[in-house]
Amino acid sequence: MSRRAVVIGAGLSGMLAAAVLSAAGADEVVVVDRDELPDGPAHRRGLPQGRHAHLLMEGGVRAMEELLEGAELRKRLLAAGAHEIPLNSGMLALTPEGWLRRWRRTGPSMLTCTRALLDWVVREAVLERAPVTVRKGAVVGLTGSAEQVRGVRLAEPGGDVDLDADLVVDASGRGTRVVSWLDGLGVSGVRERAVDSGLVNATRLYRVPEGAEDFPLTIVQPNPYLGRPARSAMIMPVEGGRWLVSCGGSRGGEPPSDPEGFLRYTLALPDPIVGRLISGAEPLGDVHLSRSTSNVRRYLEKLPRWPERFVVLGDALATFNPAYGHGMSVAAFGARVLSRELTRGGMTAPGLARRVVRGAARAAEPAWTMAVSQDVLYPDVRGGGRPSPADRLVTAYTRRMMRAATGSFTAASVIWDLTSLLTPPTRMFRPTAALAALAGSPLPPLTEAPMTTPERELVRRLDRTGL
Repeated sequence: MSRRAVVIGAGLSGMLAAAVLSAAGADEVVVVDRDELPDGPAHRRGLPQGRHAHLLMEGGVRAMEELLEGAELRKRLLAAGAHEIPLNSGMLALTPEGWLRRWRRTGPSMLTCTRALLDWVVREAVLERAPVTVRKGAVVGLTGSAEQVRGVRLAEPGGDVDLDADLVVDASGRGTRVVSWLDGLGVSGVRERAVDSGLVNATRLYRVPEGAEDFPLTIVQPNPYLGRPARSAMIMPVEGGRWLVSCGGSRGGEPPSDPEGFLRYTLALPDPIVGRLISGAEPLGDVHLSRSTSNVRRYLEKLPRWPERFVVLGDALATFNPAYGHGMSVAAFGARVLSRELTRGGMTAPGLARRVVRGAARAAEPAWTMAVSQDVLYPDVRGGGRPSPADRLVTAYTRRMMRAATGSFTAASVIWDLTSLLTPPTRMFRPTAALAALAGSPLPPLTEAPMTTPERELVRRLDRTGL
């Protein structure tokens, strides 16, 4: 008897889930998406954050390579123009506690490219290796009952059509309608939490200036400890000899969409380095804004009952402020949970769906905690609540660790491992980490970005601001 799996959403989470289902023995995997998927790395409407900066952390890269074994995903991305950025030496990063040093000793890396390129490379890797069909359509509901999902209902020009499935995976992202779909089956009472700092992203592409091909990724991070709106900016190298320049500001500090205002915004940050660099670079299009940035958590794993044969992964389960760069990695972690559970029992194993949802929720929790613990500190945040005494204690310790990381390789390594999602948050409290935080930085704080002489000369040459 042939088995069919249906995946809702052809984004990163959906394609990884499709690869997992095919590898687990599904005879047919149908991926349904509202968009007509581009034949190449191009932006599509279904990804509201698609034009903005996306960082693929080392933990996410490893999870994706595990799921797409043999596809050599890292090599594919680099061959397509992605950049590998070592966190220890490949960044100029101004944190709320000061400039991070660049170390000669090794550390984890991250990959940078446009989201369009990443999605396309992953989609191609999946489609060439697995019997997966992509079908354009809008899912308007689930079929079945509160005990077991039996498929999805699609809206088509001639009327609704039911597509039966032995397993349904909701990977439809931020725009998921999973709560109403479950309600239609008689499953209600989903608890949700949204923490919205009002962050607005503004992004513009530039041609990399001559001589700047190897300039470090440059970021001025937001400061949540001043009681003022978040303001940040980043220059990220992407494919095609381009810089993706992205600004972010929370409620009351939003970046503008006009080119002159965009430049002024970068120059008004605690350090104007981003503005100085782009003032002499050639822009390659308009400034694009996005407001789809809130953290949203749907506590599906806490429902007293869960229908068999229905799984929820990725942003449909937990959505993060994209400023922290964790969403894509968490999507891969969820697909890895699905893979492990399928290996143990198969698509129709009793309780499989609930185990996957619970496992994916656990995998998302560290990233959720990191994002929300920062966002609640900004003024006028909605849904944050007041930090508890325990929250304040953790925040104080985290600040101490970050301050130590400006001049301690041990403390910096802890921060790299956490931001790369290579280790759980408890890593911060291990003896060596705690000692590093308590000892503080053995080196004096840097008063300016740790650039080489050629890098400083490049900034001077590009600077058209007169600063």
